[in-house]
Amino acid sequence: MSRVHVDEDIRPLSEFRAGVATFVKQIHETRRPMVLTQRGRGVAVLVDVQVYERMQERLEVLEEVYKAEEQIASGAGISHQDAKSWVLSKLSR
Repeated sequence: MSRVHVDEDIRPLSEFRAGVATFVKQIHETRRPMVLTQRGRGVAVLVDVQVYERMQERLEVLEEVYKAEEQIASGAGISHQDAKSWVLSKLSR
């Protein structure tokens, strides 16, 4: 996801309400998130749907890596050779 441009991507909620279509178009075209504020404080972040889906996919992969690291740390892992043999057996089917 692209970084927020402070001068373009932080808007008061009242301004967003007045120009929803324009801001949604900006989010879609730039692929940058938009931070909405209320009384000067951040209250929501809007992101393009495709950007959101990629973020979710990356998060799922990271969660799987974290689980695998925990399993290895607890001794539940398998050796490299066993893993290689398992993968090769699946590929040869």
